[in-house]
Amino acid sequence: MSLFTIPADIHATLPEGAHDFDFLQGDWIIHHRRLKERLAGSNEWEEFETPAVMQLILGGLGNIDQCRITGDTFFEGVSLRLFDTADGLWRIYWTDSTGARLFPPLIGAFTGAIGIFRGDDEHLGTPVKVVFRWDKTDPQNPTWEQAFSADNERTWETNWIMNFRRPQP
Repeated sequence: MSLFTIPADIHATLPEGAHDFDFLQGDWIIHHRRLKERLAGSNEWEEFETPAVMQLILGGLGNIDQCRITGDTFFEGVSLRLFDTADGLWRIYWTDSTGARLFPPLIGAFTGAIGIFRGDDEHLGTPVKVVFRWDKTDPQNPTWEQAFSADNERTWETNWIMNFRRPQP
């Protein structure tokens, strides 16, 4: 057993919601589709792929994943997800190599196969509401979307979409 393998007897005793991200464990190839400019009325998207890996931490009450772009420009991003047993909600934190700062958490939960996580942040100095939408209807090909609202949730702009697939053996 690896140091990072969660013993089944510990993992089995977790509250139900703590298993929401179990589908994401392991290695992935992510197809990214990202707006080139956010909150600027842009319809120009860039597309690229990255490898990613996710592992459980804290006995299954959390997980951490990492994706990395290499080539002309280096970029690395890390998500930290923590399940709060007191309120039954997930807090998702993000950091990346553009500034190595921990962004404010998005908070939410799954209802069935759909997870909605909301929070406040800023984009280029403008306060924004942020929503992440996870869809694990097909856990072997989950999707993630990010949207911003700069007008207090009257309108939303989806600016990043990720489609996950397992790497070929």
